[in-house]
Parts: sequence; C-alpha cells; structure tokens
Amino acid sequence: MTNAIKLCCATCGQMNRFAAERLAAAPKCGSCGELLANGRVMELDTVSHDKAVRGDDLPLLVDYWAPWCGPCRMMAPEFSKAAKALTPGVRLAKLNTEDHPEIAARARIQGIPALILYRRGRELARLAGARPARDIEAFVRESLQ
Repeated sequence: MTNAIKLCCATCGQMNRFAAERLAAAPKCGSCGELLANGRVMELDTVSHDKAVRGDDLPLLVDYWAPWCGPCRMMAPEFSKAAKALTPGVRLAKLNTEDHPEIAARARIQGIPALILYRRGRELARLAGARPARDIEAFVRESLQ
C-alpha cells in the first residue's frame, strides 16, 4: 500500500493503516468499526493519547482541559467547530487532565485550556487559553507551514 496513513482509534486503541486516498471517505477502525477521521473531537485516555501522539500520521491537536474549568467549557463548542473545519487533514482530541494527571505532568501542562499540536510523535506548537474556532484553525494552519 503506497501512501498509507496510520491512525489510532480513540475508542479501542487499535492502530489502523489504510490508503491515503480513503481519508476523505471517513475510514473506520478495523477492530471496533469507529470512524477515524469524521470531524468530531475524540476523547482520549492515557493509552489512546500515547498511541495517537506517537503513531498518528496526521497532525493531532490535543486540548488539555478539566471539567471544573470555565474557560475550558466555554471553548468546547469552538474546538468542535475547528475539528469540523480541519477534517480530514488534522484530527482534534481532548484529554481530561483531572482524570489523567500523569499525562498533564508529562506534557508539562501548567494552565488549562492548553492546546498542543503533535505530528508523528513530536510537539510542533502549543497555545494557551480559550480561543474561538477561527483562532484555533489559524494556529494549526500556521504551525503546519
């Protein structure tokens, strides 16, 4: 398979490989059938976070947040809008830092909401604070140039 893309399924943690041409056709996980690049924000846990950050071939923007954080809750609908606008070339995900403090510590999160853009295991850029969808989209596009 030339031009293959690898993506982690946030639901079951399975790494999936498929032809790049199929990306726009909303590919599904070969294990659980969940859509892999559908324009929705994925909820990550410790295992899926580490697999997706290290293994995804597409850029991955992770929102580190907590349920008690007012700005985090205010930004959630904007983050969802940005996910729809950036699909299929970028995947967006959220990680609850209250449920997964070890990931927040490893990522050196000092304030939330915090956005970190990863590509193939490497941090490309980070942005702090609640942002509207247009700012999130601009941040991702500028960081990928």
